[in-house]
Amino acid sequence: MLIISSREFRQNQKKYFERADSGEQIIVQRGKDKSYALTPVNEDDIYFNAEMLQKIKQSIEEVKQGKVKQVTTPEGISDLLGL
Repeated sequence: MLIISSREFRQNQKKYFERADSGEQIIVQRGKDKSYALTPVNEDDIYFNAEMLQKIKQSIEEVKQGKVKQVTTPEGISDLLGL
């Protein structure tokens, strides 16, 4: 893991993007109490991709059709989750 300052990141962005692309963990520190992880984003990281939107639409349709299971007790939650 590499920790760099925000100033260092600004001055050498290309270098740090390339290192993150190759799998290295880069942490950009801003001030004393703020830090950010630099990681590449791929399609699996984007929550609302086409597949997820289709699943949401399907779930909405199932609710409209009454295909739902109401859970009102802690035991019911455990059963639903298989715990």
